Amino acid sequence: MSVAPVGDYFELVKFSHTLFALPFALLGAALAVAGPDGRPARFQDWVGILLCMATARTAAMAFNRLADRSYDALNPRTASRHLPAGRLSVRSVAVFTAIAAASFLAATLLFLPNRWPLYLSGPVLLWLLAYSYTKRFTSLAHFWLGISLSLAPIAAWIALRGDLRWPPVLLALAVLLWVAGFDIIYACQDVDFDRRVGLKSLPERLGIGRALQVAAACHALMILPLVALGVVYPLGPIYFAGVAAVAVLLAYEHVLVRPDDLTRVNVAFFQVNVVISLGLLTVAVVDLLV
Repeated sequence: MSVAPVGDYFELVKFSHTLFALPFALLGAALAVAGPDGRPARFQDWVGILLCMATARTAAMAFNRLADRSYDALNPRTASRHLPAGRLSVRSVAVFTAIAAASFLAATLLFLPNRWPLYLSGPVLLWLLAYSYTKRFTSLAHFWLGISLSLAPIAAWIALRGDLRWPPVLLALAVLLWVAGFDIIYACQDVDFDRRVGLKSLPERLGIGRALQVAAACHALMILPLVALGVVYPLGPIYFAGVAAVAVLLAYEHVLVRPDDLTRVNVAFFQVNVVISLGLLTVAVVDLLV
């Protein structure tokens, strides 16, 4: 039996898209370390954050491909994905998912003697995997995904400090609104397919025009917790300049996508959002250092 190339598994889970959530985990860690009562992180803590982020997302994405493979085969936009196209077998992806999940659980041991990451790893993993079924029963699946990614800064803070305070919660709220907003935009591509097969989303329920208005509201509201984070932490003018730049980029994202023109959804989804996540991490870290 032939073995699929390793690259196929990385393509399966869109490994490069880890850039969406990883910067917020690193920012949560940076805030935990640099705070007035913060303490230096060990090298193994930083390794643990990177491994946990990569393996948790890999497990969730691979499981999503397994759960959605029958729908993917029917949707012209996704029919060329690895499972419906036969490039990977169901068994191999199931094994890959199990390895990623086990690796995530094992990676939490790097944070010992802090046991909270280990205790919380199971519930977090179950939440991430459950997202794959949310479009079967709720139009609010976008917010389930938003919560999934918003756990990154909270988890990083808890891993380094063993407690929970307002800064990571505010950052998590911003991530929740950001992710929900751009996932609504992305779902506009499949509105006709979702209606035909009975899947649920806000574009399917409200129509593309009103769904894009909800996405715009999410992105407008995202700025509020980012500003609150700068005040509560506190952060300085470099950070607030970055928040202003994020607001401009979010507005540009909504200029790119219109109800009568979805041809630039991928530009808005991938390129602009990567700039937002990496950019916010950069300005916040620079602000902390300066």
